Amino acid sequence: MGTRVLPATKSIPKEMLPVVDRPAIQYVVDEALEAGIEHIVFVTGRNKGAIEDYFDRAYELESSLTAKRKDAILEQLQKMLLPAGSASFVRQQAPLGLGHAIWCARDIIGNEPFAVLLPDVIVKASPSCLAQMVQAYETVGGNIVAVDPVPMDRVSSYGVIAPKSRDGRLIEMSGMVEKPPVESAPSNLKITGRYILQPEIFGLLADQAAGAGGEIQLTDAMVRQMETQSYHAYEFEGREYDCGSKLGYFEAVLAHAIDNEETAEGARDLIRKLAATL
Repeated sequence: MGTRVLPATKSIPKEMLPVVDRPAIQYVVDEALEAGIEHIVFVTGRNKGAIEDYFDRAYELESSLTAKRKDAILEQLQKMLLPAGSASFVRQQAPLGLGHAIWCARDIIGNEPFAVLLPDVIVKASPSCLAQMVQAYETVGGNIVAVDPVPMDRVSSYGVIAPKSRDGRLIEMSGMVEKPPVESAPSNLKITGRYILQPEIFGLLADQAAGAGGEIQLTDAMVRQMETQSYHAYEFEGREYDCGSKLGYFEAVLAHAIDNEETAEGARDLIRKLAATL
């Protein structure tokens, strides 16, 4: 429901908030495509029809751009179109939690390994975060979650992993803990919004009891799955931006503005001017 960025999200899905010149969700879709994902399932809810409209063709707009010979913009829009038949949209009819949202996609995904990308989390990385995870998956298989380190005094705000052994950036997990007290936290590696999961998770989500916040939590089902399947964490190389919070969204806009060819120079000048007034 985007409550952390209200009132902006009263009528606009948080995933559609613009980050420079495109909505946040476009960056996440681009990450998935770079990693080799061939079919994307969007799990949406009430008042999120704008997401489906965004990934559809806009014939009137394209016709207008053609008539005005704005070829560069037209080409950019057409590059963002997903190939025909490569996207599905599923409605989560009530906000019952991330685990329930993923379970809603079960019939489309079927008996295949799949990736989960939370669309209000942008990860700036090259290669993309999910591409790094796919490379790790090709080595170890099983289930993989993306993690990145946070200061130890902030671990109580996140879900963190319990490491068992480590090989470079790949970490075998023995468990995960949601928002642990600092003194008992098993690590400072927080779970980022990227997962590669085996399809058996759907059977666990089907009877998963409500957890924190009265919602069906994905992490609860993952802990159960860990009893029979391997789980690894991958400490990705890159930077994460939480666009679901006001400051995280602001940081994402700044970071992408200074990395965009059209806005980089002007954005840096603006930042310097604003910094001088502080």
